Amino acid sequence: MKNYEKLFIGGEWKKPTTDKKIKVYSPHDQSLTGVAPEATNDDIDIAIREAKQSFDSGAWSNKSPEERIQVIKKFNELHSEKANEFAELITSENGSPIWFTKGLQQSLKEQTNAYIRAAQNYKWEDKVNDYQIIFSEPVGVVAAVIPWNARHQSALVKIIPALLAGNSVILKLSPETALDGLALADLFVEAGLPRGVLSIIPAHREASEHLVLHKDVDKIAFTGSSNAGKSIASNAAKQMKRFSLELGGKSASIILENADFSSVVQSLKFQSYGNNAEACIGLTRILVPKSRYSEFEAEMAKMVKAISVGNPKDENHFIGPMIHKDQLEKVKSYIKLGEEEGATLVVGGLDPIEGLEQGNYVRPTLFGNVSNNMKIAREEIFGPVIVLIPYDTVEDAINIANDSDYGLSGGVWAKSQEEAIEVARKIRTGMVNINEASAGFDAPFGGVKESGVGREFGSIGLSQYIEYKTINI
Repeated sequence: MKNYEKLFIGGEWKKPTTDKKIKVYSPHDQSLTGVAPEATNDDIDIAIREAKQSFDSGAWSNKSPEERIQVIKKFNELHSEKANEFAELITSENGSPIWFTKGLQQSLKEQTNAYIRAAQNYKWEDKVNDYQIIFSEPVGVVAAVIPWNARHQSALVKIIPALLAGNSVILKLSPETALDGLALADLFVEAGLPRGVLSIIPAHREASEHLVLHKDVDKIAFTGSSNAGKSIASNAAKQMKRFSLELGGKSASIILENADFSSVVQSLKFQSYGNNAEACIGLTRILVPKSRYSEFEAEMAKMVKAISVGNPKDENHFIGPMIHKDQLEKVKSYIKLGEEEGATLVVGGLDPIEGLEQGNYVRPTLFGNVSNNMKIAREEIFGPVIVLIPYDTVEDAINIANDSDYGLSGGVWAKSQEEAIEVARKIRTGMVNINEASAGFDAPFGGVKESGVGREFGSIGLSQYIEYKTINI
């Protein structure tokens, strides 16, 4: 069991202002995974004060980009050495299957390397002509607020570019997964990050709101639900505070008539049901040509029926439990709603899984003959409930894909790459994967509409933590 007695504030382990505790329970069997202090408004105030003082002192913000890069390089090496150890902790906390957390943790070295490359190639001082220089400067104090589903990925995709740009950072952890975030702290200290620059604190909603509303926070970087993102954007606007939001999704994958269905289905196993389908980028609306609908549904049904569900620490299981009981009940309510709306329950449903009644388990579910106006096709479920939507023409499929409040990700499957690209260009979303392609870390990631504001990854992600100053000579 992991047990933390102190909060990491301003680069040091400090006694919290109260004795409030956060208990983290395994979603597999409800056993106690660990305990961490719960940050209150007073702890938030201390962290913000430390961050502002460190920023104003120039201890980090005035260092050269190369000096900052060297610290991040050292952190990256230390972090990558513990990839499997962190993966096991995260799986214990949030129920993500170990095959997923190991793969994701091992990929984070390259995610950080992409930011390092961006910082090395960035024009921090750009003399655009004989009388004008553009200086790229840090925003100030950054509040990074992350969810529980993709832990270190969500944390580092914000911390790393913010630090490379010279900002001071407060990382606010989700209480459901308070342990693995605190485990990052000592690595930054060992890497040489100066005192005061970074705080890592788990907190509930009240303290989180206090953080994002604080007058001395200059930028909010948030990943989470669209509703929470709207609230942050509204409050930030009142203070003219910078913000970037990576929010929800209900992404569509368009299967063209000439696609190789066998290949499509095997990839959708990962792109739709991966990480227990608790993923904003998951392809949860599968658009299928009516001319081959029955054939595709049969292929998908065979794949979903074969998905192994069970203890997430066992690599033989593809899907683990939902993060907590509330999320489990939410997913089950959508399965019930899908049946009430008239969709065909192809695989899965509400029956409990024998031997797993103590955990937050739900059967991987597939609905067929779904209309895009059904709630199971329009609302983000954040669980293993995928829908098949028949379409007539390619233009019809594009219209269905775009008929959504979200626009985060998407997919196109076709025999011809050129044909797939042409369709992908017409989908209004921040990212589209063609066939088996997956995202890299140098190109921007983010969404349109209710899927967010701003971008992460690479040079564009780095720029989200920079202010530009023009000096006219």
